[in-house]
Amino acid sequence: MSYTHLIVEVGEGFVGVISLNRPEQLNTFNSLLAEELTAALLAMDADPMVRVVIIKGAGKAFCAGIDITELADKTAMEYQQWIEHMEQPLVAISRMKKPVIAQVHGVAAANGMGLVAAADLAIAATNTKMGLTAINVGLNCVGPIIPVARCVGRKKALELLLYGELIKAPEAQALGLLNRVVDKEVLETEARTWAETLAKKSPLAVQIAKKAFYTSEDMDYHRQFDLMNEAFARLCTTRDAKEGVQAFLEKRIPRWQER
Repeated sequence: MSYTHLIVEVGEGFVGVISLNRPEQLNTFNSLLAEELTAALLAMDADPMVRVVIIKGAGKAFCAGIDITELADKTAMEYQQWIEHMEQPLVAISRMKKPVIAQVHGVAAANGMGLVAAADLAIAATNTKMGLTAINVGLNCVGPIIPVARCVGRKKALELLLYGELIKAPEAQALGLLNRVVDKEVLETEARTWAETLAKKSPLAVQIAKKAFYTSEDMDYHRQFDLMNEAFARLCTTRDAKEGVQAFLEKRIPRWQER
């Protein structure tokens, strides 16, 4: 599939890379970019040559939010359909089998911050700034706040939502929005190495762990244990689980068959 606003690559090491490619517009979401990003994520999820996905931005920013030039002259129903379309990639990530890593630099604002929070993992350059900035132009980020709140908690989420201030990478990491912060000069290589390390793990173990995590997230405490234990039991019946244990005992690299 060809893309207008994305660069999509599948290289060695079972890592797929999706680059948001509207650099002159700071990679803001328009309707086509949102559509293409959802399609690219689902295509990566179905590609046997991909085990881990990286999302990054071309140019000087990761993503500065939504292109407000698309805002004018809609009915309330049309606005709801439009914003649901823009947020579809954020929802798609949680439903994918494969883990998604956000590689962040420059600005990640509004829907861009939501995309970072929705990613399973995130690594950022030290020059990164993030914020739910729509409140500053009379709008709000009530969609992106959903994954952000799951990272930072209720009080801080409301502060970010209502004040619209940008926070720097170290604070974002302390709040749980970022896993790692590295110098901008090594961001590309560090993100790639991190993704390739994850791609070497058992694909089935990773995928079952991710699905069980998201499925159990809103369950009560005891139901979470039931679901997680059922997921573990299913994993133990697979050939890859047996291969992983045998490889450990024989002190060799496992050969994953994904079954």
